[in-house]
Amino acid sequence: MPRKLPALNDDNCAFWQGGKSNALLIHYCHSCTQFFHPPGSVCPNCVSKDVYPRRVSGRGKIASFTINRQPWTPELNEPFVIAIVELEEQPGLRFVTNIEDVDVDEVFIGMPVRVRFRQEDDVWLPLFTKE
Repeated sequence: MPRKLPALNDDNCAFWQGGKSNALLIHYCHSCTQFFHPPGSVCPNCVSKDVYPRRVSGRGKIASFTINRQPWTPELNEPFVIAIVELEEQPGLRFVTNIEDVDVDEVFIGMPVRVRFRQEDDVWLPLFTKE
């Protein structure tokens, strides 16, 4: 599926390029001991600047999802699943991704998933599949 890739910067580079080492890197605040996403230079919970990317397991559960069946562009392969995945490291630690290599009719809320990466240019996209 064609994707618009993110512009890399000091804050998000670890997240988008961690897959090169097969690592899902999520920003972590040393001060309040909370993960947060999207990555940034300041913790949104406590405003500390003592933040850095930290490796997480890459396992989680689907918190919500939708199935896209609309062929928005000719090269788009549909149907496909757009999901919000909650990572196991912390309640509420969620981000939007795609679920792949699973029949769209078998996807359900609470389904255990794990990360895998797809490289596109200098970005490694964190995508998920059934655990």
